[in-house]
Amino acid sequence: MKRTAVAASATAFLLPLSACGGSADAGSGSTVTVTVGYQSKTINTVTAGTLLRSLGSFEKQLNSLHDGHTYKVDWQDYATGAPITAQMTAGKIDIGSMGDFPLLLNAARGKQLGSHTHLVSVTGYNLRGGLNTVVAASGSRLASLKDLKGKKVSTSVGSAADGTLVRALRRAGIDPDKGISKLNQQPAIGASALSSGSVDALSQFVAWPGLLTYQGKAKALYDGAQLNLPTFHGVTAREDFAKQRPAVLDAFLKAQAEATDYLNAHPVTAAEKVAKATGLPAEVVYLYNGAHGIATFDPAVKPQLVSALKQDVSVLKAAKLTGDIDVDSFVDDQYVKKALGTSYAKQLTAAPAPAASEVWPKGSEKTVSFKSARELLTYVAGHQDAVRAAYVPDTTTGTLWFADKAVWVANGDQLLPFVTPSTAQAYVTAHGGARTVSYREALEQAS
Repeated sequence: MKRTAVAASATAFLLPLSACGGSADAGSGSTVTVTVGYQSKTINTVTAGTLLRSLGSFEKQLNSLHDGHTYKVDWQDYATGAPITAQMTAGKIDIGSMGDFPLLLNAARGKQLGSHTHLVSVTGYNLRGGLNTVVAASGSRLASLKDLKGKKVSTSVGSAADGTLVRALRRAGIDPDKGISKLNQQPAIGASALSSGSVDALSQFVAWPGLLTYQGKAKALYDGAQLNLPTFHGVTAREDFAKQRPAVLDAFLKAQAEATDYLNAHPVTAAEKVAKATGLPAEVVYLYNGAHGIATFDPAVKPQLVSALKQDVSVLKAAKLTGDIDVDSFVDDQYVKKALGTSYAKQLTAAPAPAASEVWPKGSEKTVSFKSARELLTYVAGHQDAVRAAYVPDTTTGTLWFADKAVWVANGDQLLPFVTPSTAQAYVTAHGGARTVSYREALEQAS
């Protein structure tokens, strides 16, 4: 999702099908190369990519097979999901990870080219849609989505970020095709365009909105969680590979489960590992992947996510990127069920951790949680030189955001954070006596 642009040229998907990825036909005693496509900077896929690779969990699982083969993992890093799909349908990548909209295109291209793929597990997800955000330049006068009418907006067509933009504009009464000037750009290009002023806003997936906001280059204009529709990233595998090498796929999914357990048990250390591998600030990684981050991680293919995937098809069809997609035949959780064993049923029904305010002290490998945003502000006010990062959940959506970048509202003794100006204003309008205050004012009031 968070996600991955899929607007590649048609030729990119029509690569020769003669190659055989994963050395699937290797005989006994030979070396089997397993090719994994991942996106290091799409950080909600880390349990199937960046973090998994850094931990060496997959290689350890493969070494434990003792089936007469020697295994080698070829890790291939991509900026988006489109080239992973192209390489998978060409038989050159065995296992890949990407966002929900690109997963659908993965399914469509696989069927089209006779190289079927399946969604086999989930990495990071947000049940409300908070992994996608529309941002404007930090000094922009834009204050709500309605202000985008007639403006230039950068997004990656076919990504979940584009899906968020389309749905949000419709709710705001703006025609997504005619009401704005949409530029189809890769995330990095769009980020540069926003910084240079050549576009008015950017709709993107993790980690771009958080990164630009953290850098002081952007402010949130629309929180994807306002849609209240799940967004997620997942793992897809070639059907022929899964059938020929079920033990290898099982090893991958067991390794993913290990990486997931590691991330959940050591969120700060995991954020540091991902930051080191990607060059992203650890504070931004933690915003999404932390203990109370925007994303929740577990491999189970939850019914809510499958339902959301089915709803996403209409957005891709409207954009003429695909026709009908049989989501039920694309989803295949038999492998992750086997890999997780008796814990699968529990993970299938597990709820995300409740939102909480959190401070990451400087020099610490542990964070401090607070029951309320006001308590966090009181702590920050007394330890300003010792705080590496402070995070607060949006009062209405629960989306975590940087405390110093949030929009604050004072309502009596309450100090309430919001991701966007529009949601803060909606609260003020509905609560007599409430008013917006600056972060500095909020700190002073809390202290």
